[in-house]
Amino acid sequence: MDWLIEHFGFVSDPAAWIALVTLVVLEIVLGIDNLIFISILTNKLPQDQQARARRIGISGALVLRLALLGTIAFIVTLTTPIFSLFGHGFSWRDLILIAGGLFLVWKATKEIHHSVDPSDPKENMIGAVSTLTVGSAIGQILMLDLVFSIDSIITAVGMTDHLAIMFVAVICAVAVMLVAAEPLSRFIAANPTVVMLALAFLLMIGMTLIADGMGFHVPKGYVYTAMGFSALVEALNMMARRKRERDAAAGIKTH
Repeated sequence: MDWLIEHFGFVSDPAAWIALVTLVVLEIVLGIDNLIFISILTNKLPQDQQARARRIGISGALVLRLALLGTIAFIVTLTTPIFSLFGHGFSWRDLILIAGGLFLVWKATKEIHHSVDPSDPKENMIGAVSTLTVGSAIGQILMLDLVFSIDSIITAVGMTDHLAIMFVAVICAVAVMLVAAEPLSRFIAANPTVVMLALAFLLMIGMTLIADGMGFHVPKGYVYTAMGFSALVEALNMMARRKRERDAAAGIKTH
């Protein structure tokens, strides 16, 4: 009974419910980066393997985040500086963010090169599809899951002291990712120009992670505002292209 009161006593506290709703929204927003990466990567797999890879990758995110929540005392210590360089103290969190950011920059740059010059024999897109396996894709997804999970959990710790709220928020956010993964992947696959925009997002997110790890914090609001504005411009471009296609089709029929 004491355990239940300690961990679930927040149900009668309105402030705790506000924290829960806020944290769920934040966790969903923070999961967008991860979801874009998962969608782009799994779309390169054979059709019959894509859904399974997405489910395993997102389930891995849930397992990682719940496991990290179980070691919350250790996670908090990751923000303690372990060495200093150029007057800035670097913690394990900083190093993980820098490593994850570098990986995202490398991956996004490589995929952009595939899209811009698919005929390059060194970076042939067809070869990339054939050599990418489910295991390789899941390994890359789990690597990024770890980076985003640590940042997600540290955000949760900063929002509330109730472990139960953190668990509920993480589970809700990952459930939304699981539901949204399939339609987002289909949308990206059906709109090639969106792939380039999504890769640009990953490039920007990677640079943001590196900057954060180096001690230059970029407010997430700025990043997501830029992403939202770019997505709006692309949506207008898509509407304009479809209208031109309809007009062209109608013109052909009338002659």
